[in-house]
Amino acid sequence: MDKKALAQEILTLVGGKENINSVVHCATRLRFSLKDESKAKTKEIQENQDVIQVVQSGGQYQIVIGSQVGDVYQELTEILGDQTSEDSATDQNLFNRLIDIISSIFTPFLGAMAGSGVLKGFLILFTTLGWLSDKSGTYQILFAAADGIFMFLPILLAFTAAKKFKVNPYIASMTAFALMHPSMVALAGQPPVKFLGMPVIMPLAGYGSTVIPMILSVWIQSYVEKFIKKVVPDFIKIIMVPLLVALIMVPLTFIAIGPIGTLIGDVLSKGYTSVYNFSPVVAGIVMGGFWQVFVMFGMHWGFIPIGMINLSLSKYDTMVPMLLPAVIAQGGAALAVFLRTKNSKRKALAFSSAITSLFGITEPTVYGVTLPLKKPFIAACIGGAVGGGIVAFSGTKAFAMGIVSLLSIPTFISPIEGIVSNVTGAIIGTLVAFLLSFILTLVLGFDVEAPKETSSTSDAHLSKEGVAKEILVSPLTGKVKMLSDIADPVFSSGAMGKGIAIEPTIGELRSPVTGTVEIAFPTGHAVGLKSTSGIEILLHIGMDTVELEGQGFELHVKKGDQVQPGDLLVTFDLEQIKQAGKPTITPIVITNSGDYLDVLDLNQQEVVTGEAFLTVVK
Repeated sequence: MDKKALAQEILTLVGGKENINSVVHCATRLRFSLKDESKAKTKEIQENQDVIQVVQSGGQYQIVIGSQVGDVYQELTEILGDQTSEDSATDQNLFNRLIDIISSIFTPFLGAMAGSGVLKGFLILFTTLGWLSDKSGTYQILFAAADGIFMFLPILLAFTAAKKFKVNPYIASMTAFALMHPSMVALAGQPPVKFLGMPVIMPLAGYGSTVIPMILSVWIQSYVEKFIKKVVPDFIKIIMVPLLVALIMVPLTFIAIGPIGTLIGDVLSKGYTSVYNFSPVVAGIVMGGFWQVFVMFGMHWGFIPIGMINLSLSKYDTMVPMLLPAVIAQGGAALAVFLRTKNSKRKALAFSSAITSLFGITEPTVYGVTLPLKKPFIAACIGGAVGGGIVAFSGTKAFAMGIVSLLSIPTFISPIEGIVSNVTGAIIGTLVAFLLSFILTLVLGFDVEAPKETSSTSDAHLSKEGVAKEILVSPLTGKVKMLSDIADPVFSSGAMGKGIAIEPTIGELRSPVTGTVEIAFPTGHAVGLKSTSGIEILLHIGMDTVELEGQGFELHVKKGDQVQPGDLLVTFDLEQIKQAGKPTITPIVITNSGDYLDVLDLNQQEVVTGEAFLTVVK
């Protein structure tokens, strides 16, 4: 599917333009903030061959596409234009709202920042090796290209924050340009000047490379600008709105918002430094071991401003080096899967994703290889933890910000006299993480592996990385539970197969697939289905309900019947089952799980009948 058609289909399936608060993209994902995520047709999006996975986390609806996400985003923004909703997702909790704000503000320029960081790292490397003089014109021009985005970071933040907070980005930039004006930069570290008798206290290094002051300023501007637009007559708005906003926001930022933002940044940086200094090794183990888990849940965005603040205040950061082993370890686990698997599709995906992991792109690796197989993901986390501990123990520091990858290593070379950074320790820790995750994956193997090649059927779908999958819809409405929550060890142990359980709130059991009824117990308490692609499914209503001998159950199908998704299989009386003292938790189990690479739930808490809820990976 071409990028424009894919963008249009995604836009339609997420509920249309009217359901979108905002959309940004990172290295591999489209990150939507939707008004109502229930309007998004997750099942249909996942069925698209060009979509790897859908992740709902941190208040965002994330569609994992892969390395082509930039092209799809470009087509999507051309379709959307500037007409996005002014409403924000106010029903999110505070943590999710903060994560959404941070990711929306930083994502648009992360690529440019990553490129600048790599260039800065190579300049440090070349001058350290004596290949380039820092006095030469070549160095000065390239250094300006590498350092400019960091020096004038408040201007970028003004534009992206303005988009997030729905204000005029050019008016917001007036404050940013004022902060970075040479006459104001010259006041840094000088005795305070006064504005109408009020002292203006500048940070010692000025506002260059700072993060929080500009974001706070634009957030407050969103309220100021909205009020001014209401009171100013339409015929003079084009002049008076920018004038009045600037007259209020620029002095307010210098007098109050900037110092407060600087203080918050200082507290965050010192808080991180205190935790790190308490035990660098423990910090490295935790960050290296859990970083990919943070990424999966969108929590990693909370750490990005801390790294930037560290660079702004201390000129170096100790967090980024600890993360490199976690990223590279995923590549080591994927390479082991490539060598061990006998499934050609899995082998192709594992090799390609192992390569992309080395350059900091881990989503295809995590969602396509290590996480579905479980043990390789655990092995990579262990490798990342050990490597992170080694890097932290070595005292490695980063002197530029960018995507964490092998290309980050030159940024670990110290260009500042008196500040020592152990680059060798970073290389050793990263190599240990790669080899340990590789060896552990080879030794531990996988939870499941297809015994033979499986071909996709009319109900199966193939992602662009080569993973065939079939998505089942929910046969019940209710709360989603894990099989381990069931008291009966036959189900909770996984002996019957992988799957999920539902605590039903409506007494109707419906078919999750197109297929045939293989088993229909006369008591109505259980039904067995076989999909057209061969997936064998057992749906068991409640526990020990066979003892009710059909009381409270009405069977609507018989063995041999053909069914479609949503067809009624059984109706049952929830209250009668409960009054009989029987649990109503209902396992939905893939009894031939061993024939598939994995059976994955969609991390839902509640489902309704017909909603996508289980993915069988072939």
